[in-house]
Amino acid sequence: MEILWKESRKIKLISECYVKPINHVASEASKKPIYLGGTDIFMLTMDTMQKGLLFNTKLQSDTLTRLKKALYVSLVYFYPLAGQLAAKKFVDEHACCFYIDCEAGPGARLIHAAVDYTVSDIVSSVDVHPIVESFFDLGEKSVNYDGITNPLLSIQVTELHDGAFIGFTMNHCVADGTSLWHFITTLSEIFSQIKDDEEKDDSEKSWIDGEIISRKPICDTLFPLGGYGLTFKLPYLEPEEFIIRYDPGPLRVRIFHFSSESISTLKTKAIEECGGHKNISSFQALCGFMIGSISRARNLRRGDAVRCTILINARTRFDPPLPFEYFRCFLSSAPSVSNMGDLMSGNLGRAALLVHESIAKQDEKYFRKLVQHLEAHPCVIQQGSGRLNYNPDNITFGGSSKFDMYGPEFGLGKAVVILAGYANRDDGKVTANPGRAGGGSIDLEICLKHETMNALKLDQEFMSFVSLD
Repeated sequence: MEILWKESRKIKLISECYVKPINHVASEASKKPIYLGGTDIFMLTMDTMQKGLLFNTKLQSDTLTRLKKALYVSLVYFYPLAGQLAAKKFVDEHACCFYIDCEAGPGARLIHAAVDYTVSDIVSSVDVHPIVESFFDLGEKSVNYDGITNPLLSIQVTELHDGAFIGFTMNHCVADGTSLWHFITTLSEIFSQIKDDEEKDDSEKSWIDGEIISRKPICDTLFPLGGYGLTFKLPYLEPEEFIIRYDPGPLRVRIFHFSSESISTLKTKAIEECGGHKNISSFQALCGFMIGSISRARNLRRGDAVRCTILINARTRFDPPLPFEYFRCFLSSAPSVSNMGDLMSGNLGRAALLVHESIAKQDEKYFRKLVQHLEAHPCVIQQGSGRLNYNPDNITFGGSSKFDMYGPEFGLGKAVVILAGYANRDDGKVTANPGRAGGGSIDLEICLKHETMNALKLDQEFMSFVSLD
């Protein structure tokens, strides 16, 4: 019988500080406001991003010192993360706009904490252990709008009895998953170059040997969309008019592992079932498999609508693709609608083709139209039932198995697992991470209501593709 964790031993705060970039190398660009565009403003009422790495190695004596120094240097390049959001009101128009003030606020937050758990306690938990939520910003909940007063970046280093967890919280109006992992990778890259000799002057040159970072972010230039980045005015004056703090209610969150062999089998099956459509990718086949599996677990009837949304990196949809280094929120969503009857006959092939076709529509032309629409009609996403075209049976796919999540080590070796906090969890949310084994394996963090999760785990077809190791 599976036993879920119920106790909640509290996390202990040891220390915290705030970090600004090294002053003498700050750029002129960091002194200018960065106005939020339509797709940035869109995220104001959503949760922040939260990702972290669990290590089975205890902190070294100099880990925190080196991490703080690496953060000083990293913020020189990722300078928007050292600031805060700011609002400009237009009372006569009953409107407001938002921008990043890169010099405002105390800087990025760096937390040192400890908890009375072992690494085994965390990884052996049936569902994602509830204490993990406290590994990000001490469990304090916020939405992106709170960047008005909160730091845009928070890093929490939590000591376990036999390991450590490093959790990153980043404002989603300022960046997306691509930019988040660009930052984490760069921070680790700089960390590895920090000299051990602490007697030297606290300057960039005394901490770093050789080249500092391999891929510098582009923060001061917006991607080439006509009019994008101008003042986008929301038709509100006060946050109470549009900020909703959504509570999804009780949910279960569990990580399911899919080996490269299982995913390859799903891809072959999907291609066969949809008439040999060769362009279906491995991830699209996996998404199609999850759409069918979750819909069955929800016990949907033949005529019930099945709505699916795939969150994608819009940089790759341009021709030519925009540089990976553009540091902003470049997300687009690929929606699709089917019905349970269609999925029941040729389940995997139909679902995978549905995903493929919805993503194929997300080209540069589509994204330009989206930005133009948001320029004419600025708005924010409302979570839960307040969302446009809300459907309680929606399935949303986020994350990416392409991010190098196991590359950053911070002197602690390869991470044991990638975990997320409470942020952006909802019934039907599926988040993809690369599998620790590599080779195309994928871990899916799946968030469902209790009864749906129970039904999913009893689905023999679903579990036959899940790796239990």
